[in-house]
Amino acid sequence: MSRTTCGRAHIDLQCLHMSKQKSKKAVSARTKARAKVSATTQEYDGVFLLKIVFYLILGSLWLKLSSGNNTMPIPVGLIIGILFAFHDHFQIDRKIEYAVLLVAMLIGYFAPFGLYISVGQ
Repeated sequence: MSRTTCGRAHIDLQCLHMSKQKSKKAVSARTKARAKVSATTQEYDGVFLLKIVFYLILGSLWLKLSSGNNTMPIPVGLIIGILFAFHDHFQIDRKIEYAVLLVAMLIGYFAPFGLYISVGQ
């Protein structure tokens, strides 16, 4: 067997040393890649708070159509908020986003603000 290749009978020290160097380089490259991914996906607290306030305001918007004594409320803000939460690039926990939207929807239903459209009469 040749001593320049890593044979079964004779292990060349230089070949063993080279394989250790390659494995160390591969491990360090993987570690750097993981650190880069975790750094890019981590958000600041201000961004988190801004998103929560955005979903709170958006979820409270209703479109109330009225014709005479009949009113038909439509949760427009909830629908748009769900679309934003679904396509959000930097996602906070979607369960939190949906919970904030639902609470804001209930508050917006009973609060006297929103868009009122009178049809007829």
